[in-house]
Parts: sequence; C-alpha cells; structure tokens
Amino acid sequence: MYNLIISLAVGLVVGVLVHLTGFSWWACLIPGIIAFFASFLLLARRVANRIQALMTVVQQDLQGQPASQKEAQAKVDRAVKTLEQGLAYEKWQFLVGPEIHAQIGMLKYMVKDMDGAKAHFDKGSARNYMAKAMEGALHYQRKDTAAMKAAFEAAVKSGKKESIVWAVYAWCLLQQKDKDGAQQVLARGVEQNPSDEKLKSSLAQLQNDKRLKMKPYEPLWWQFGLEAPPVMPPMGGGRRVQFTSRR
Repeated sequence: MYNLIISLAVGLVVGVLVHLTGFSWWACLIPGIIAFFASFLLLARRVANRIQALMTVVQQDLQGQPASQKEAQAKVDRAVKTLEQGLAYEKWQFLVGPEIHAQIGMLKYMVKDMDGAKAHFDKGSARNYMAKAMEGALHYQRKDTAAMKAAFEAAVKSGKKESIVWAVYAWCLLQQKDKDGAQQVLARGVEQNPSDEKLKSSLAQLQNDKRLKMKPYEPLWWQFGLEAPPVMPPMGGGRRVQFTSRR
C-alpha cells in the first residue's frame, strides 16, 4: 500500500539524516519510528476524509423513500458511481477497497442485482456483518446452503452483538426446514447477547413451536428482501460505514 511505502521512506530518510548529524544507528531508531507513524497517520487520515466525503454524498443520494423500483434503481446507480470513485484509494490505504466493495454489494443486493451484488461481496470485507448477512441471504435464495452458512457464520462472527444477523440466519434455516439448526443459531445469539430481549423472544417462539416473527427486527429486516414489506423501505438504512485511520 502506497501510504505504508511512503511512510517507511519518510522514517528511513529521517533516520539517515539523524545518523548524519553524528548519532549512532541505534539512536536513529526512535526519531525514524516516530516519523514513520506520524506520516502514516497523516496519510491515512487524508484518505479517510476523502472517503467519508464520498459517503456523505452517498447518504444524501439515498435519502427519501423512492416512489418506484425504477427510482430506487436510479438512486442506487448514482450511489454506486460515487462509491466507485473511492476505489481509486484502495492501493493507498488498507481495508478501503474491501469496505467499499461491501457497500456496493449491499446496494446492488437491495435492488435485486444479485449477480452484481455477488461480484462485490466476493471482494468485500468480512468485517462488514450486514454485507456478509446479505450475502448469506443471496445464497439462500440461490439454494446454495453451504455458501449460505459460510456467509452467515462470517456475519455472526463480526456482528455477534447485532441481533438482526442472528435472526436472519435463523429465518433462512427455518425456511429450509432446519428447525434444530435455527434454534441452535438463536441460542448462540442469546449466549452472546444475554440481555437482548428480541433474540430471547425469537428463541422462545421456536421452542414453543410458534412462527418466527421478524417484526422486532424491522426496518433492517426489509432490506434483505426475503419478505415483501407493506411499503418500500428507505434506501439509506443499515450499517453506515465509518472510515477511520488504522495503524
């Protein structure tokens, strides 16, 4: 990554300059390391600010409830084009590319562009739990159970405190007639979130042979497109990415 290479070069130059003033190589380490980290943080912050500016534009584009599928598609197309500008920085800063691909994948998924969504999910960040959960829902709709479980397992690993990913995982298993698997997933979710009343209620519903109700997980639930909502949900909900400087 370019930011790392530039920072290493700055640290090396500072270390050499300090050595030329008469200090030993060991004495040069501290100023060189300081210069490296300072440069890396400044460069990372610059990239983060530019990406966040793009994200602000995307959020503005997605505000408001579209009146039709055509309008929703137009909003997503504009947002995707904006996000694609951020891919110019993927060689500059770690994690930028995978996070942007995950965001694009979610947008394409929500307008039923499954092939386009999958292409970006394949390049997306495994740490984006909403993207991984949507990828799991995509594989569910394509009846690829192994890929579905792999994606949902990644989602509950990175988003273990998010009840929505556990609930959607369990819902998909239930539709596949795997009630035991669905209960096990919800039990794991309750174990990770012992104070989450929504997950406790969902688990109790299955234990009492009742239907799994997804209303407590609205409006995020509608973004998965697995059931038809009463009205089209807002496009801009869900996990909003925040880019931060990373060491």
